[in-house]
Parts: sequence; structure tokens; C-alpha cells
Amino acid sequence: MKISQISVYQVTLPLKHPYSHSGGRFYADKLDSTIVAIDTDEGVRGWGEGCPWGSAYSPAFAQGIRAGIKELAPQLIGLDPRRTDSIYRTMDMALVGHLYIKSALDMACWDILGKVTGLPLCELFGGRIDQAIPIETSVPTGTPDEMIESIVRGQEQGNRIHSCKIGSDVVQDIERIKAIVTHLLANESVTFDANGAWLIADALQVMNTVTAPILYFEQPCKTYKECLQVRQLTRHPIILDECIQDYNDVVCAHTDKACEAIKLKVGRVGGLTKAKRIRDFCVETGIRMNIAATGGSVIEDAGVVHLAQSTPATHLRAVCLIDDMITINTAMGGARNQGGKPMHQKE
Repeated sequence: MKISQISVYQVTLPLKHPYSHSGGRFYADKLDSTIVAIDTDEGVRGWGEGCPWGSAYSPAFAQGIRAGIKELAPQLIGLDPRRTDSIYRTMDMALVGHLYIKSALDMACWDILGKVTGLPLCELFGGRIDQAIPIETSVPTGTPDEMIESIVRGQEQGNRIHSCKIGSDVVQDIERIKAIVTHLLANESVTFDANGAWLIADALQVMNTVTAPILYFEQPCKTYKECLQVRQLTRHPIILDECIQDYNDVVCAHTDKACEAIKLKVGRVGGLTKAKRIRDFCVETGIRMNIAATGGSVIEDAGVVHLAQSTPATHLRAVCLIDDMITINTAMGGARNQGGKPMHQKE
């Protein structure tokens, strides 16, 4: 089997509700997504998707994906897409870095491998684990009442884990946290995510003021070293997100005891091939994970859910379905939110 053609499609994904985070620095009402189709000489087609969360959030942007695929595609024509590691080595030799560009191509190759073998990807990722996968609600920055309203929408869908975006002002953030914690049900868990917006002093003030016993704080400061300093001076569990960009970042975090969990964003670390390697390291070393897409639709969500479905429940905290946040449907079937759990819908 050989790759015969690579097609690229741009799709605009309107959000159901405008989204603000990182202390209000980032605002979006739509996402620019790139959907990729890889065709083979045997008539098998694989689909992938790459969608940065805008251009101001991380070192990635939508037009960069499309330009990068134009650069990589000629190197992949004629190769066997089932050999995912070999495909990835070819991409790394042809284009140094830029992992977010390679993610959609990698996902499409895995889709082909699943179709050819007749196996769902979770089986290829180590084997399906019969477990319910919790969905995490993503709550944009707002007033306490606005954020609680967003949590209620998640609760109505059955979600019991919430990620609340904070980081605009120390006093306001403490007010938000106290209000939200009071509102939560007994069986719910919450993460307060600053998306790197705090200075070290701000993070310490907020995290050492709040006394609720079971809270996670995510990416309190911009850099890894700043987050490590906060980890050493606070008692709440920390999730690292934006500074986890490749395998070596997770190794350093484990060595330095910098966090208790990570947010494993498949698109940011380069796709399913590299996300699986990071997942396996986390399982071996006792790091809990939230597994998520960087953006996108049900296509990118599908890879996230399959990776989560093969991850032990002891190490999986939740997944985030971006499809919950957009107004259009890019594919039939796929994993959809049913009662706070991703359930596969047949075509």
C-alpha cells in the first residue's frame, strides 16, 4: 500500500459561546481548522485534522499547518501509511520541529491503519479498557455568575469535571474560585487554569489563600521554571499544559517533581504517534493525564477518545471534547457527549 494523494480542506468552526482565557488575553468566537485526507493506491482513505486554538495562544497557527503540509506532502507520496513510525521519521527529516503541522497527517495514517486492520485505534494503542471516560467542561473566563452558568450547562450534559479559566486579577480570581467551589456538587472535581497568565507572586497568593482540599491548578505561570517554583511553594496539585510540548518536557517534569498531572494535547505534541509515547511514559511513572485536542471538531476528538480508551483509569482524569463547543458537524459518527461520557455514534 502506498500514499497516492494528500488533500487539504480549510473549515471555519464557529463556537457556541465566545471563549476567553489567559486573563482575557485570548478571545475567540471561531476556530480555523485544517482537515486532511490521505488516499492510497488501494482505495483506502484516512482522515486527520489539525486546529490550533487561534494564533495568539501557542506557537502554532492555522495557515502554518496548510503551508507545512504543502512542504511535507511530496515527501510522503509513495510511502506506506501503515508504517506510522517510518512516516514520522520521514516528516521529521523533511521538516525540523513544527510538530503541530505533522499531527493531522499522522492521524490520517493511523485512520488508514485502523481501516486496513479492521480494528479501532484504541486496540492499536494498547487495547481497549472497558471504562467510562469522564468529559471535562471547559469554562471560559468571566464573572463568577457567568462561569457558574457555564458549569451548569456542563452539569446538564452530565459532566462532573470542570476546567475553569482564570488569571486576570488576583482578587477577582480568588472571588471566582470561592464562588465556584461553593456551587459544585459533592461528586464533582474542578481545575482552575491560568493558562500561564500569573506571575509567580500572583500564583502563590491565590493558591495559598484558597483552602478547599481537592483542587487542581493548571499552568499557573508561563514558563516551566516558574511553574516549578510555584510547585515547590504550594500544596495544591499542579497540572502542566502549555509547557508540555514534547516527550523530553514530560521526562523533565517527572525528574523535577514539577507536577502531579499533565494536559496531553495531541495536536501540540505532534499527533497520535508521539502522544502515545508520552501517555505510556506517564503510565509508567505515575503521572495523571487530561487528554485533549488543541482545537478542531469530532475528527480530532476521535483520536483523543481512542487514546483515552486505552489509558488506565488510574492515570486518566478526563477528556475534553471540542465538538461540544462548536456549532457545525464535520463528519458522521464519532464520539459525542452522552451523559458526560463520550459515546460512539455510528454513521
